[in-house]
Amino acid sequence: MRLAKSLVPTLREDPADAEALSHKLMLRAGLIRQLAAGIYVYLPIGHRVHEKVSNIIREEMNAIGGQEITMPVLQPAELWQKSGRWDGIPEMFKLQDRYGRDMVLGMTHEEVIAWIASREIRSYRDLPQIWYQVQTKERDEARPRSGVLRTREFVMKDSYTLDPDVAALDRSYAAHESAYRKIFERCGLHFHVVESDTGMMGGLGAHEFQAPCAAGEDEIALCAGCGYAANVEIARGVPAAPVFPPGGREEVATPNVKTIAEVSAFLKIDPRLTIKSLLYVGKRTGPVLVLLRGDHVLHERKLARALGGDEVRPAHAEEVRQHLGAPAGSVGPLDARGPILADEALRDGDYVVGANREGYHVRGVSPGRDFEARFVDLHTVAAGEACPQCGKPLAVERVIEVGNIFKLGTKYSEALGALYLDESGKEQPIVMGSYGIGPARIAAAAIEQNADADGIVWPASIAPFHVHIVVVSLRDAGQVAAAEEIYTACRAAGLDAVLDNRDERPGVKFKDADLLGVPVRVTVGNALAKEGVVEIKERRAPRAEHRVPKAQVVTTIQSLEVLRGVR
Repeated sequence: MRLAKSLVPTLREDPADAEALSHKLMLRAGLIRQLAAGIYVYLPIGHRVHEKVSNIIREEMNAIGGQEITMPVLQPAELWQKSGRWDGIPEMFKLQDRYGRDMVLGMTHEEVIAWIASREIRSYRDLPQIWYQVQTKERDEARPRSGVLRTREFVMKDSYTLDPDVAALDRSYAAHESAYRKIFERCGLHFHVVESDTGMMGGLGAHEFQAPCAAGEDEIALCAGCGYAANVEIARGVPAAPVFPPGGREEVATPNVKTIAEVSAFLKIDPRLTIKSLLYVGKRTGPVLVLLRGDHVLHERKLARALGGDEVRPAHAEEVRQHLGAPAGSVGPLDARGPILADEALRDGDYVVGANREGYHVRGVSPGRDFEARFVDLHTVAAGEACPQCGKPLAVERVIEVGNIFKLGTKYSEALGALYLDESGKEQPIVMGSYGIGPARIAAAAIEQNADADGIVWPASIAPFHVHIVVVSLRDAGQVAAAEEIYTACRAAGLDAVLDNRDERPGVKFKDADLLGVPVRVTVGNALAKEGVVEIKERRAPRAEHRVPKAQVVTTIQSLEVLRGVR
C-alpha cells in the first residue's frame, strides 16, 4: 500500500464522542468510521486488521477439524419459535417480508445449525461434526458504546459441534478451549478463561475468554491461590462477617432516614449490620422482596437466575408502598407478603431492617427466626472476599469478553428434530455445542492492552502491516528510489509493507506512523546520502534502533524479535 493514494484519514485530536481508548485510536488512525449508532464502516486499514484476526481464527478452527460454511443472516421466525427463543430476547431484530411472514435478523445461528443437522445427519457414523462460519450478526443493542466493543452489527466467528453424547461433547468443548487459547495467544492478548452464565443460550455450562482492560464492560473474580475464575454474574465470594452486638429485637424511630448510609450514621453502627430491602417485580413471578447485607450490591442476573430466568425490574415507588405499606427506605421483611429471597451472607446474625412503617426501623432481626426466606447467592462479589474454593482473597478485574463457549446439550436438537440413529438403531437427539469469537473485539482489546501515549502498538501477528517505510523528502530522488526498492524487497520477502510517499512534512509522517502502530518503521532520510544507511526502529518500547545499509534492511527486519513467529 502506498499512502499517497490510499484511504487512511488520520485525525490529530481525539473525537469528542469517543470514550474508550480503542474507540479513540481506531477513529484517529482511520480504521473505522461510524455510520449510525453501533454501526461502523471498516476502512482499508481496519479491514486488514480484521482479516488478519479472522485468518488466525480460521487456521486454528481448521486445525481441530472445523468445516467452514456460510449461513444466512435473514432467518424464518419459525425456527426461533420452535426453539422457544422467539419471545423474550429484546435485542432481536424482527421484521416481516412482503407477504407478512415473520423473519429474524440472526444474532446467532443455533437454530439454523439444528435445522441443517435435522436434514443431513442420519447415523452415529455421521458424527462428530464441527461447522463454523465468519459471518455478520445483528443485535438491537439498547446502548451501543465503546466503539466496536458494543455494536448493533458485527462479524463473529461462530462454530457448532454435533456429537452423539455428552462425553463426546466434552471432548469437542476441550478442543475448542484449546483452539481459543492458541488464537488469543497468537493475537498477542492477555486473557483469562472464566466460568460464565449460559444466558439466553441455555445448556449445560459455559466459559468466557476475557481480556483485562480498564474500558471493559464486564468484571471477573479471580483467585491467585487456586485459580478459581468466574464472571461476577455467577462468581461466589465469602464476605467477612461483622461483629454482632448483643441485644434483643427493638423498634426505633429513624425520622427522615432512608438510605443504608443514613441508617448506619443515625444508629452509629457498621453498614454490615443492616439489611437492604429491595422490591423487584418479575414478568412471570410478580413482586419479590430481595434482601442483601447493607454493604452489598445486588447482581440482577443472579436474581433473574434465582427466579428461573424470569425478566425482572425494580418496583416503582407506588408498587413498593402498595405491596409493603411504606415507602422505599422504610421497608423490610417483617410481616411482608409474598416471596422473600435473601442473600446467603444473611444466614447468620441479627440485623437492622425497615419496619414497613415510615420513619421506623427494627433492631435485632434474625433471618430464619423472625421471618422466612429462601437463601440464594445474590450479591455482586467484591475484591477481598474469600474464595469459595480455597478461602484466599479474591481479586476483581474489568475485562473485555473476546470469546465464549457453551455446552448446549440437546435443547435445540430436540426442538428442531435433529436426531440420529445410534448403534442399536434407536433415535437419539444430537448433543450440540456453540462457540463464538469476535474479531473486532480482539482488535480492540489488543489496542487497549498495548497502546501508548503516541498511538496504537499492534502485536505483529494482527498488525495491518509489518513494516512502515517513511520517505523523509520526496524532493530527494535518491530517497524516493531507495524507499521504493526497500518496499519491493520487503514484499518479495513476504513482509507486508506500507510506503508513506505523501508530500507531507516529516513530523506529520512520523506522527502518523506512531499512530498506526506498525511494528517496524524504516526511515529513508538524509543519512542515506551522508552515511549510506537507513534507520530501522521498533514501535514497541523500548524503541530499539538499527542503522544499516539499504541492502541489509530486509535481513535486519527479519531478525527482529518483534516479528519472530509471524506467519
